Amino acid sequence: MLEVRGANVTYANGTVALRSIDLALRPREFTVLLGPSGAGKSTLLRALNGLVRLTSGALHAAEFGAIIGAPALRALRRSTAMVFQHHQLIGRLTALDNVLTGRLGHHGALRAVLPFPPHDRRIALAALDKVGLLDAALTRVDQLSGGQQQRVGIARALAQQPRIVLADEPVASLDPGTANRVLRLIHDVCRAEGIAAVVSLHQVELAHRYADRIVGVHAGGIVFDGGPRALDAEAIERIYSGSAAHDHTASVSAALAA
Repeated sequence: MLEVRGANVTYANGTVALRSIDLALRPREFTVLLGPSGAGKSTLLRALNGLVRLTSGALHAAEFGAIIGAPALRALRRSTAMVFQHHQLIGRLTALDNVLTGRLGHHGALRAVLPFPPHDRRIALAALDKVGLLDAALTRVDQLSGGQQQRVGIARALAQQPRIVLADEPVASLDPGTANRVLRLIHDVCRAEGIAAVVSLHQVELAHRYADRIVGVHAGGIVFDGGPRALDAEAIERIYSGSAAHDHTASVSAALAA
């Protein structure tokens, strides 16, 4: 459904973020990008909807073909929703108004200053209901907890009615219990709606618990691609080479034993 071929990204300062990445996403699959900080997970995730431009290589979508030019990029972004680590919400607006911004890609530029039609409001309210926040629809988001704000971000992504959800470290700023609940919510809602998801994580145990497929990223390249059962200590060592590898090896061993 979406594929990067021979993807390389080098930033203006000379940092090589991605090296010859080939990755094909499959419908309805919950994919976790796993790796240490600086491995290239966020760059790869953002390259999948053009937020980061490839230095070389190509991005293809089954529905649109090669993503070349502004019209194809806009079409891709309409079908690809983002969930961010730091929510990217407008604090002074209500949860409903924030979720409605997920509908902007379906309208012209004037929609940003005009009221949304009833159809869009119904979609936004249904999205809030799916994440358990319908009763907070008219509450300013700066009055919500961190976990609730992340759920508003998930509802905004759902209101876009995407084919793919891309989530960039969506639970990194949450406590372990809230992180588990939020990731379970993303997993369960995407599964129920038939939406493919690509989620970047640090937590091996969460990847093992929720992923259909795990893609290990290290130094800008893919060093592992398989199911959770294949994520053994050797694979963890490849993903987390260095002193941190031992801690993550212990985490995955515990997850496998659970």
